[in-house]
Amino acid sequence: MPTASESPATSRDSHDAESQTDDASPTHEPSTTDPGSSTDPEPPADRQPSLWRNRDFRRFFAGQFVTNAGDSLYTVAVLWLVFELSGSTVLTGIANSMLLLPWLLQILAGPIVDRLPLKPVLVGSQLVQGVVVLALPLAAATGNLSVGVILAVVPLLVLSTLVMAPMQTTLLPRIVPETRLSNANSALATVTLGLDMVFDALGGAFIAVFGATTLFLFDSVTFALAALLFAGIGLSGDAAETDDETTTGRDESVLAGYLDDLRAGIDTLRGTVFVELILMTAVANFAIGVTLAILPSFGSGLGGPAIYGLLLGALGIGRLIGSVVAPYLEDVQYGRLLLVGHSLGACCWLAAVYAPTPALTVVLFGLSWVPAGASGVLTATLNQTVFPKDLLGRVSSVKGTASGATLPLGSLVGGVVAAVLGTTTTMGLAAVGFGFTGLYTLLRPRIRRLPSVADADPPAFDVAVAGDGDGE
Repeated sequence: MPTASESPATSRDSHDAESQTDDASPTHEPSTTDPGSSTDPEPPADRQPSLWRNRDFRRFFAGQFVTNAGDSLYTVAVLWLVFELSGSTVLTGIANSMLLLPWLLQILAGPIVDRLPLKPVLVGSQLVQGVVVLALPLAAATGNLSVGVILAVVPLLVLSTLVMAPMQTTLLPRIVPETRLSNANSALATVTLGLDMVFDALGGAFIAVFGATTLFLFDSVTFALAALLFAGIGLSGDAAETDDETTTGRDESVLAGYLDDLRAGIDTLRGTVFVELILMTAVANFAIGVTLAILPSFGSGLGGPAIYGLLLGALGIGRLIGSVVAPYLEDVQYGRLLLVGHSLGACCWLAAVYAPTPALTVVLFGLSWVPAGASGVLTATLNQTVFPKDLLGRVSSVKGTASGATLPLGSLVGGVVAAVLGTTTTMGLAAVGFGFTGLYTLLRPRIRRLPSVADADPPAFDVAVAGDGDGE
């Protein structure tokens, strides 16, 4: 998925946000499991067993698949149900802004997770979500389901998901050999990408056939299954198993370290081209927040929840296609890609809004997201090319928060604007988010002349590398 720095994001992208620090993983030794796990001294890479023979990784991978499916399903159901009960884009916008809160809060979760017992938190977060989500069908069965009840439940669901991304960063080195970490992260990222498009579309179809409250019952089963899978992961020591004195010292050092990292990231970015790239992404993410808030209303006008699900699925497919073709664009000037790609994306978006048939709307809406998918992959590569490795985590944390904070704000504003101007007009205006990137690039020669990712170096992006140390 696109990350939160210079590529637009969507509501469940927080699982992949660039808000993790490089030192988030504890140094405990992994537990004794089966021959695929990272227990004994590591043999040479070419003699290590396949990643898929690692029982602990298989369980974690399957658990992530199931819990991400649950996240996708309840997001689709919550937004549709709020709109169905209220008919208000304002209330739908409020609900979506709550679902997007992890963009603002996840930056705080990494240091916290580093001190928590991993397995209990991992399993507990799934059980909490499974129980909390049952409150909605229970309220429906007793005749008490309302928008107020939904808005009270959503924050509890969101808070339960905050630990998942930093938990992945912390847990993987304990169950996967170091030489297999890249493959493991790639596999987990792929399953998350695929889930967005599949389960968003399935969620809309499920609602059309069985209703949103029935979907929540199914959702609770996914969280229970994920908890069982996570419970079977073998972990020995725990990050929280320290005496009180050590824990108190770590609390203070974590806070001081977090502030130092934040300052270093800001200092590294100051004066670079990335400040302008972050601005463009913040505008695009604002427009995406607007879109996600009013998409249930837009889909309802085109044909109901099934169309809503198809629009979300098209969004995911478009980003996936962009991610696949991105490696073939590494030799194209980065500035030219921003100009042409996002301008075409905005044109496809506008055409989708006013297309004569729902089918054409879905296709054009999916095409508008192809540049965003490509931009996400290329931006991640660009970050790793121009920033020093020891600063990459903290820089990514600052970039992710700065560009992603506009997502929930966009949802709040989008709901209000749609109530005044209408859903279709607001959807058309949201295309300005992608169009702004193209227009800004056209008017800024400094951005337009940026080299290709393959030829990128720190000076080309005004990133200082000599004598900066940690940037502090």
